[in-house]
Amino acid sequence: MALPASSALETFLAVARHGSFRKAAAERNVSPSALSHVIRGLEETIDVRLFNRTSRSIRLTEAGEHLLRRIGPAVGDIADAISEARAVRGRPAGLLRLNVPRTAAELVVRPVMARFLAAYPDVRLEVVSDDGLVDIVAAGFDAGIRPSARLAQDMIAVPVGPQRRFAVVGAPAYFARHEKPRAPQDLHAHACIERRYPSGTHYSWEFARDGEVIEVEVTGRLIVDDTVLMMTAALEGVGLAHVYERIAAEQIANGSLTRVLEDWCPVLPYFYLYYPGRRQVPAPLRAFIDMIRVGPGSA
Repeated sequence: MALPASSALETFLAVARHGSFRKAAAERNVSPSALSHVIRGLEETIDVRLFNRTSRSIRLTEAGEHLLRRIGPAVGDIADAISEARAVRGRPAGLLRLNVPRTAAELVVRPVMARFLAAYPDVRLEVVSDDGLVDIVAAGFDAGIRPSARLAQDMIAVPVGPQRRFAVVGAPAYFARHEKPRAPQDLHAHACIERRYPSGTHYSWEFARDGEVIEVEVTGRLIVDDTVLMMTAALEGVGLAHVYERIAAEQIANGSLTRVLEDWCPVLPYFYLYYPGRRQVPAPLRAFIDMIRVGPGSA
């Protein structure tokens, strides 16, 4: 049996509540004849008479009273749920799940994390740091962050966070034993701390100057998959590290790390936050984007 439309049930409730087609029609902003047509269609759909009508009054039948008792609370619950959903849409609330590389967690998420949670007390934020390529939809994430805008066609990409720039650094103790490189090719003669990604590939250090782009496949005795380990090894004089400038800024400033090849390290595009292309962006995600997206005054 075909189920009646929810609008027809709502019309039935309005007529039962007012005991009048005219008053119910005024409430629903339709003509009495149109409302009467909806009620007739509902009765035909369920094959039951719901109202006894005369020229002066209407009264619920026994079947109509039974239907009123059963669907009245349910329709009210549905209306309340819709109102709550609309309220959540306007006021950020609920769980926001992000999948980000560990460097993006440090450079993009950490600086705004406390401010975001303070601004939106009804939001729970889950950040999963993952350097691998993840299908954020299949894994249940609301959004991801990656250092490239080249993403799947059905994704929306928004530039976020600070601009990126790499730095090649080493400890003064290392440079006491080795001459500083003057060009990227000189790195072949140095102990470089290699970076391996979850896919198994090794990262080639990238450089550019005056339109010339160079990638150097460095080698060394230490291979890591974590920036913290790489920084620790560089500070202890194990070799040279290739890290984001902001991650090593404090150590460069206090002299515990020395920077080289600075003129070969250009400013790179921003990180990109990406999410499935859809019209109804969850309110917590929209609020987070508004807080971290690149705009006037962004560093």
